[in-house]
Amino acid sequence: MFKNSHHILEQRVEFETLITDVSARLIKAPTSEVDIEIEKTLALVRDFFQVDRCALCCVRSNRKYVWVTHGSYAEGFEPVSGDINLADLFPWSYERLVIQGRHINVSSIEELPSDAETERNSWSAMSIRSALTVPLFIAGQVSCIIVINALKSERSWPDEFVPRLRLLGEILTSALERRNKEIELMGHLQEIERLRKKAVTENVFLRNEVKTSHDKGNLSEISEGMISLMAKVRQVADTGSTILIQGETGTGKELVAQTIHRLSSRRERVMVKVNCAALPAALVESELFGREKGAYTGALSRQAGRFELADGSTLFLDEVAEMPLETQAKLLRVLQEGEFERLGSPRTTKVDIRLIAASNRDLAKEVRQGRFRHDLYYRLNIFPIRVPPLRERIEDIPQLVWEFVNEFNELMGKKIRHISSHDMALLKTYSWPGNVRELRNVIEHSLIISNGETLELQRVLSDDRQPDIPVTLEEVERTHIQAILKKTRGKVKGTGGAAKLLGLKPSTLYSRMQKLGITPRRS
Repeated sequence: MFKNSHHILEQRVEFETLITDVSARLIKAPTSEVDIEIEKTLALVRDFFQVDRCALCCVRSNRKYVWVTHGSYAEGFEPVSGDINLADLFPWSYERLVIQGRHINVSSIEELPSDAETERNSWSAMSIRSALTVPLFIAGQVSCIIVINALKSERSWPDEFVPRLRLLGEILTSALERRNKEIELMGHLQEIERLRKKAVTENVFLRNEVKTSHDKGNLSEISEGMISLMAKVRQVADTGSTILIQGETGTGKELVAQTIHRLSSRRERVMVKVNCAALPAALVESELFGREKGAYTGALSRQAGRFELADGSTLFLDEVAEMPLETQAKLLRVLQEGEFERLGSPRTTKVDIRLIAASNRDLAKEVRQGRFRHDLYYRLNIFPIRVPPLRERIEDIPQLVWEFVNEFNELMGKKIRHISSHDMALLKTYSWPGNVRELRNVIEHSLIISNGETLELQRVLSDDRQPDIPVTLEEVERTHIQAILKKTRGKVKGTGGAAKLLGLKPSTLYSRMQKLGITPRRS
């Protein structure tokens, strides 16, 4: 094929034209046709080099498995199965291509080194006479390999074709990567839509089935904030990425972390929890990283830290803003390098953990005020999740109330089956400074004092800022509508308007407002 320098030059020009044409086609190719275009390109390369087999192989992310994904074969030759791990059949080639990132240009089996015995056997078994194999890189790592095999007779190829063959191969792998990301994105969008519909009928945190009845209200409505939160949880749960959960005290940040862990691939192991606010500053490091016997006065025994206990699982750091600055530096190192030293030990310990951090403070503000390391904040803030306070999701209150009623009914042997509309409206009007935790405490207290089947609500107005309890149902309705209008800044209809929050048509709400003497004031 390559007879002299003039002929090689002609072949180079022809190959450059092939590269240009392939690049133009793959840029325009829709996702559904990328595989077809790759197969066509491999056929063109096989014809150009006049060989019997041309294949594209992919390297799995763990770099232990290499398999054929696309191929073109001369007539009479069977395709290589994608179920075969080529790393096992060609260990010498695997080391040179995947580990070292170097190409292979071997014109005969005799050119294989003496220590490539497995390689020789595989060449004989697959009728390989000559091979030109080039590693392809994405983000500095070998992701695929383009393989050219002569099977009928021995061949040789000038090394000067290797860079151009690598360029062509990387055009193919880039198209493949784009195809994979588009398919993954479509899968995420479909999953989010499925979860959005599912979230309408399930409790985000407790996830228990709630039996509805006419006096328990409409429990199928869940706030948009919770639907969005659940979609984020599902989206990130199985990625292994670091997560930062922020929200007020009592909103359920730990429950969000538990849900993420339960939906992740680490679910078989227990999630390890650390409340940074509850640990004395002097003991934070030993609790997190462990200690050796005698590391400091009073350290009478060796102790494994929470990072070691969480190896292979999830570590939940609650109230991470309370962590001392010097400990924050060590935490950053663990996140970046996956290693640390126990107190009093020179030996480095490596761990594989998934970190979820939580805080009721604004960490960006803490960074600006010098109380939290900016580099750690950026490392934690890869996928932020905000848990909305209860006052921003009053649609969730009826369902949460009945969740807690059912829970305490079982614990206390009670049979509460009814809540008055007056009391439910009062629960929805209250500002809940303590959020879901406060609501749970109020319901527990109410069940303790309740006799019969109706909940007796007596402890919801502990906040001094609360107004007097409305007496009539009309007053309750007026107070509730006014509170919602205040929240929406006087907006009645449209997205984020009072009508949508109340589950009413705008015309119905306007009618009720006119009857109750309410005039919306936009701010």
